[in-house]
Amino acid sequence: MTDPQSPAKPAYPPAPLWRRLASALYDSLVVLALWFLGTALVLPFTHEAFSSAHPVAELLYRLYLLAIGFAFFGGFWVRNGQTLGMLAWRVKVVDAANGGPIGWKQAGLRYLAAILSWLPLGLGFWWALVDRDRRTWHDRLSGTDLRLARSFSEISNRSQT
Repeated sequence: MTDPQSPAKPAYPPAPLWRRLASALYDSLVVLALWFLGTALVLPFTHEAFSSAHPVAELLYRLYLLAIGFAFFGGFWVRNGQTLGMLAWRVKVVDAANGGPIGWKQAGLRYLAAILSWLPLGLGFWWALVDRDRRTWHDRLSGTDLRLARSFSEISNRSQT
């Protein structure tokens, strides 16, 4: 008989760092393509405004690119917990408290915190190597966790409610 005070064992083990980085590499290629497309859509209307000579336009452009990235990551995370790269590497983002899907607030926190994780030479990602739960900074800050499945069918389907 199990002790009701002991925490339940997660359904899936934590995703190893190499799978996190591999899925990040896949996703970075998709986001880069989306940034190219997004830039191509607005460039004809800017009249060379994306330069240091126009700091407000440059700031708006950078925020626009961040919004494109968030639409990609946030949309996939909230929809089924997986981006295209995460699907390929059999990992899924879940709520750390209950193992369920994450919402837009958590997705936003995770996205912004992941940017912070990359800034100091990726230290926020490398943190998973020493963390007792193998979680990154953005996992901790957003209350999320990245889990690994034994097969695609276990993790790629949306949960039935």
